[in-house]
Amino acid sequence: MAQRLLLRRFLTSVIPRKLPPGRWTPPTSTTLPTPQCSPGGLTPSSPARTVFTTRVCSTTFNIQDGPDFQDRVVNSETPVVVDFHAQWCGPCKILGPRLEKMVAKQHGKVVMAKVDIDDHTDLAIEYEVSAVPTVLAIKNGDVVDKFVGIKDEDQLEAFLKKLIG
Repeated sequence: MAQRLLLRRFLTSVIPRKLPPGRWTPPTSTTLPTPQCSPGGLTPSSPARTVFTTRVCSTTFNIQDGPDFQDRVVNSETPVVVDFHAQWCGPCKILGPRLEKMVAKQHGKVVMAKVDIDDHTDLAIEYEVSAVPTVLAIKNGDVVDKFVGIKDEDQLEAFLKKLIG
């Protein structure tokens, strides 16, 4: 008990409860200087540092609700591959990443929408999804192709080529 009292007294003497007006200043951003190295050093002698970034291309997205599906899939000018899946579905966990990889290889000619049937039962019923994984190819708002189950990469590539045209 005595230790708590001593600690409390010490902290209140060191840390004021209220800052006096005008004493608080927001933190400022400072740039650390780049160390200059000698030619014999282990780090480059150039003061400039290079930062490499990659462009993130969002070819895959999750559907949030019915209006989101209407806006991003049905009204899309780009052909859309729609993956109806479920978290509990083993084959979906195999097909999903494989399909995402194949769509990414198309460099924006096609995009992929992921629909969790447990969250969006209405969409699954509307598009007559009776088993998962079910993949639809939608172009100009119309379903032009469909498959159910797992496909290998060659079959997925043929499916995408047929969609793109």
